[in-house]
Amino acid sequence: MKPLLDIIARHKAGESRGIYSVCSAHPLVIEAALRRALRHAGPVLIEATSNQVNQDGGYTGMRPADFARFVREIAARVGLPPARVLLGGDHLGPNCWQHLSAEEAMRRSEQLLADYVAAGFRKLHLDCSMSCGGDPPQLGDELVAERAARLCRVAESTWQNVGGEAPVYVVGTEVPVPGGAQESLAELRPTAAAAAVATIAAHANAFAAAGLSAAWPRVVALVVQPGVEFDHHHVIDFVPERAAALSSVIAAQPSMVYEAHSTDYQTAANLAALVHAHFAILKVGPALTFALREVLWALAQIEAEWLPATQRSGLREAVLAAMDADPRHWQKYYHSTGAQLLLDQQYSLSDRLRYYWPVPAVERALAKLLASLEANPPPLTLLSQYLPLQYAAVRAGNLKASARDLVLYHIDQVLQQYGAACGGGWD
Repeated sequence: MKPLLDIIARHKAGESRGIYSVCSAHPLVIEAALRRALRHAGPVLIEATSNQVNQDGGYTGMRPADFARFVREIAARVGLPPARVLLGGDHLGPNCWQHLSAEEAMRRSEQLLADYVAAGFRKLHLDCSMSCGGDPPQLGDELVAERAARLCRVAESTWQNVGGEAPVYVVGTEVPVPGGAQESLAELRPTAAAAAVATIAAHANAFAAAGLSAAWPRVVALVVQPGVEFDHHHVIDFVPERAAALSSVIAAQPSMVYEAHSTDYQTAANLAALVHAHFAILKVGPALTFALREVLWALAQIEAEWLPATQRSGLREAVLAAMDADPRHWQKYYHSTGAQLLLDQQYSLSDRLRYYWPVPAVERALAKLLASLEANPPPLTLLSQYLPLQYAAVRAGNLKASARDLVLYHIDQVLQQYGAACGGGWD
């Protein structure tokens, strides 16, 4: 975690410096992030969420050790040294077990923390803000902080047993829930400055009461709502003036910054403004898999125009068939029908489609699409029609016209905006 701590120290010293966190389990997204870090000689922060990766496998089927190995294998393939790959866990707490009693959910959360730390994750977001069985609908700061301290104690104990770098912690949570709002949004209020002060105080007190005074200086970030969010088809933009009081709160903390969630789809200028306002850790996830879907849909269009029907992958059809066969990942979020539902399934900014990339039939179709276009590179004219940014890069001699490189380049266009916002030669 030294690279992360160095970035935070430089930010606290007055530099508009930050780091972005890639929250995705898709191998092409992770590869694009690792290749960008390789080119720019910086660290890369890859995070798994508790519903994505946990002791039961999560929706990816991966446990923490599996995910750590998965990322490190990609890093080895692209040639990025292991020391530059930072692993984090997001929303670690009872999120997956809210239907259970609070005590049972917390016991499972303790196992979650132990498994993450044992696997080498060292940036840990302790999030106990959600109500479980027997809890009131909304938890107070003191109970949330007490539960976070309980999980921190497990993380510290596990780290002391397995060795390695000391963990660093993130506390607090954002509203609405992670992954984008389920309803249409018109305006979003940033967290009140007084609420941020109360959250910090509650956690400091809880850590002290739990005998974790040595760990408290390693609480490097607080999650609050800066006033950014997205729903299915709209984005709420960051307005620095609305978060000015909030920014002043964290500026007074000696070693803590804000971590901003749901920054997906913010403009490049907004991302830079967030870092300047002390939101020095920027989380991005759905925007990256949204970009992945964009480029793959474009390649499928190219394939349809370029190759005979017998050689086509049917990728788009495979994804939609998988979504229809197993609607549990989108049914609670999309309440439309007919043509609007088809639009939401494919193009919603919340990108519920990302849950279907690991389906075996979808994986086979994607492999066929990439292999077919690698064996039969499309002409520049089709690149110009469907992937104009890649066309320009190929014409300038900066990009090979291979299908895989076209995909990675498209994802990198999103990462480039985050890198530029975070400074330090990342652009």
